[in-house]
Amino acid sequence: MKTPRRFLPSLSLLQAFEAAARLQSITEAARELSLTQSAVSRQIRALEDQIGTPLFHRERQTIRLTHGGAAYAREVREALQKISQASMNLRANPHGGTLSLAILPTFGTRWLAPRLPRFLAQNPGITINLRSQFSQFDFRAIAVDAAIHFGRDDWPGATCLRLMGEEVVPVCAPEMLARHGFATVADLRAAPLLHLTSRPDAWERYFALNGVDASHVHGMLLDEFATSAQAAAAGLGVALLPRFLVEEEIASGRLVAALPVPMRSTEAYYLCWPREQEGHEPLRRFARWLAAETAAFERARSVG
Repeated sequence: MKTPRRFLPSLSLLQAFEAAARLQSITEAARELSLTQSAVSRQIRALEDQIGTPLFHRERQTIRLTHGGAAYAREVREALQKISQASMNLRANPHGGTLSLAILPTFGTRWLAPRLPRFLAQNPGITINLRSQFSQFDFRAIAVDAAIHFGRDDWPGATCLRLMGEEVVPVCAPEMLARHGFATVADLRAAPLLHLTSRPDAWERYFALNGVDASHVHGMLLDEFATSAQAAAAGLGVALLPRFLVEEEIASGRLVAALPVPMRSTEAYYLCWPREQEGHEPLRRFARWLAAETAAFERARSVG
């Protein structure tokens, strides 16, 4: 069904409204858009007239979003961001074939990025755009085609393809191992422990699995695997990290296993995408390639 024109405001009206809503100021919006205050005011009035509802409370020289205006501003902002991203994707690859992918930062830089040249060589014409994302999000709000996710296959409204599992191991600086001389899992509780915001209960699960009291486990909180690995190498504590993501530090001797007692994670890495993207050819090719890469990686680890 064709959308009535009054529900399709021009971009200039929407940009003026979005800027004023975000900045809460006609003056600041005019400065950002290189327009006069009166021009921005006229555009917002025109938008209100077109959709038939007020968007701001006007109080002397100030503006304040109405309840409906605030909700509308969020949706308009998301729509403008999607249009901008689509334009950038088209410019990067005018012949199509762009795949926008949300990645877990350390997994993306240490495992995926070194392998991507193989995919691009096998699929000429496809461009991949990457952005960091730590947790699940609404695919309608962020302009990506798919995401690499660690957890379970429970992303609402998405198809999830299992890629691989992981094994985590307690690691620390060689000096910390020499100082504490860890002999049992219980000994780790005497050292400072490093925690990840994305896996706040990892140490509790590790201790419980090994029959050690897991209550009152405290320590420094960090937001990324890479930061946690650096903190451990600097002697700030013991980190519980996926072995395959800290192979470089272990090989160089900057990190050592505090104990040869790994834990197999109950969760896994998945490639997830909104169901309406099922027919997107770059995504289909990438999913097949990534499934083969991770399967080969898992086989190599099991042999090793």
